[in-house]
Amino acid sequence: MTTELRFLAASIILGLVHLIVDSHLISFQHGYRWTASSREQPVPPLSGVANRVDQAYTNFMETFPFFATVVLAAHLIDRHTALTLWGAQLYFWGRLGYVLAAAAGYGMIRSALFFNTALAGITLFLIALLQ
Repeated sequence: MTTELRFLAASIILGLVHLIVDSHLISFQHGYRWTASSREQPVPPLSGVANRVDQAYTNFMETFPFFATVVLAAHLIDRHTALTLWGAQLYFWGRLGYVLAAAAGYGMIRSALFFNTALAGITLFLIALLQ
């Protein structure tokens, strides 16, 4: 298994852990009974760490398909370069930093540093694929 595929697998694990934590934080605020229901009853908006982690999960789900696509494309055409190695690492560590910064309430660091780090990882893959 290539390093890029290992970081893809690690990103999937990160996404699953993120989903589980997000689900529990939502349930802590709205109750597990609401979580298990049809969710048709109005509830107040999430607040605090639950809101921040939920927004970070939404952001993860917006970027992950792009990352998975470029990793798999690179694998299919057997393109493994320093750009793809750096791209995989930047995406994973950027996403991990993003969720931790979001949970801690560091909005500017979350966006300016970690989102852009993950985005740079995807961009490096694109550059490698287009060469």
